[in-house]
Amino acid sequence: MDLILSQWQRERPDVDVWPMGIIGRVSRLSRVLDRELRDFFAAHGLERWEFDVLATLRRSGSPYELTAGSLNRAAMVTSGAITNRIDRLAAKGLVERFPDEEDRRSIRVRLTGPGLAKIDELVGPHVENEARLLAELGPRERDQLAGLLRGLLESLGDTSQE
Repeated sequence: MDLILSQWQRERPDVDVWPMGIIGRVSRLSRVLDRELRDFFAAHGLERWEFDVLATLRRSGSPYELTAGSLNRAAMVTSGAITNRIDRLAAKGLVERFPDEEDRRSIRVRLTGPGLAKIDELVGPHVENEARLLAELGPRERDQLAGLLRGLLESLGDTSQE
């Protein structure tokens, strides 16, 4: 990124390209982290999105179930995509779906015993892997970066608590 910025500065000194340095680095970091996480989950027989759905159900608390709509909002995907994800996890025996007793139009999704065991088995190693990826940052830098990213996301309209 430093080379790219210096090239732009040389070629177009009239344009202040500072945003490219941040956006470019965040984009590159996103690709590196996506690759690292994809490889980690693949080694454990899961896709990243599968872990995300299982983790969302697990952190919801006992009985580890949510409506499909709640899962959809947490995943920030289309309703068709979440239906497909639920279908695939159900086929693996990690979740089950059933009608919502309070709203018959709604479907609830619950972790099965194997789904609960899988997420409980993986959450510790997953956090350790993420800590490894962020090991370059000290505690103060981690807090500062988290705060800056939170503020930037909120300024761009991402205020979801999911």
